[in-house]
Amino acid sequence: MSLFEKIQSDMYTAMKAGEKQKAITLRSVIAKLKDKKIAKRDTLSEAEEIKTIQTLVKQRRESENIYMQAGREELAKVEKYEAELMEIYLPTMMSEDDIRSIVEDIVAETGASSMSDMGKVMPEVLKRGAGQIDGKVANIILRELLG
Repeated sequence: MSLFEKIQSDMYTAMKAGEKQKAITLRSVIAKLKDKKIAKRDTLSEAEEIKTIQTLVKQRRESENIYMQAGREELAKVEKYEAELMEIYLPTMMSEDDIRSIVEDIVAETGASSMSDMGKVMPEVLKRGAGQIDGKVANIILRELLG
């Protein structure tokens, strides 16, 4: 069962169980995946589906922070719930130690020595991480090593 089919199946289950918010959230994920499929004019690979869901989670987390700063806790709670629900469909992320190890290896391989080398290191880090590396964490580690 593909990731898309799993989400669709879970949405139908949520609808039957009367879990309105879960069904709405999963329906929005399905809609975004369908939009991406239409834009590509071909089926999405699992990596592309994961990347799309990661983007949606990131958007929810940013919205949650904005709502919290504005004192809108009830809206922040909804965004947090949606982000946590979507994260279920993502592969587990690498630990900070694993990310550090990969970044150090790539810095050594490329001979990166200054901040101007970030452009050649970061794409390789994300490529090796195959969707399991938090780019923000990798960026912070890389800045420590090069800075």
